Amino acid sequence: MLPKMAETNINSRFEAFCDGVFAIAITLLIIDIKIPRTAEINSALDLWREIYHITPSIFSFLLSFAVILITWVNHHNGSKLLRKTSSSFLYANGFLLLTVVFIPFPTSLLGEYILTDYAAPAVILYDSVLAMQAIAWILISKAALKNHLGKNENANIEIRKNGMFGYFAFVLYAACSILAAWFPLVVALFTTLTWVFWLILGIKVKEGEG
Repeated sequence: MLPKMAETNINSRFEAFCDGVFAIAITLLIIDIKIPRTAEINSALDLWREIYHITPSIFSFLLSFAVILITWVNHHNGSKLLRKTSSSFLYANGFLLLTVVFIPFPTSLLGEYILTDYAAPAVILYDSVLAMQAIAWILISKAALKNHLGKNENANIEIRKNGMFGYFAFVLYAACSILAAWFPLVVALFTTLTWVFWLILGIKVKEGEG
């Protein structure tokens, strides 16, 4: 009988499960983007017109794709800081995954109603989900520090930094969700710019580490 090989990464099942959830959520974003079957298309111009009509949905898809991608990158990098997991950490991580899986719903609403006079609920819900995601990062960081899950002191410093970003993000998106009641389009554009900023910041940080 061959000897059983030791698992080199004790968090491999945890990471594989999380990666699967992220992959499913990011795939679901595209499902609602399609030309309506009721559309009358008799020429190429008609098709271009229908494509133009769904540009808000394409915009919301690209925004949410960036949100989930950046969240996955941060989650992936955060997983490298851990030497093990704990029950409280896994439940906090589950809350983060809940916010990720929920994103396709407000994304669909945003694409359908963002250019209408009643866009406020869609934007409020979208930014509320982002605020909840920030709370999840805070809980993850607290659980990791409380249970001494970091590999070393440098890892603990990075975990604390992630928690501080969580507080900042919560205040930012909670404020956005409130302001969206009066300025939904402005808030939607601002939310987009914040995630462009997170993307650029993340790329620069990784390049600096390289």
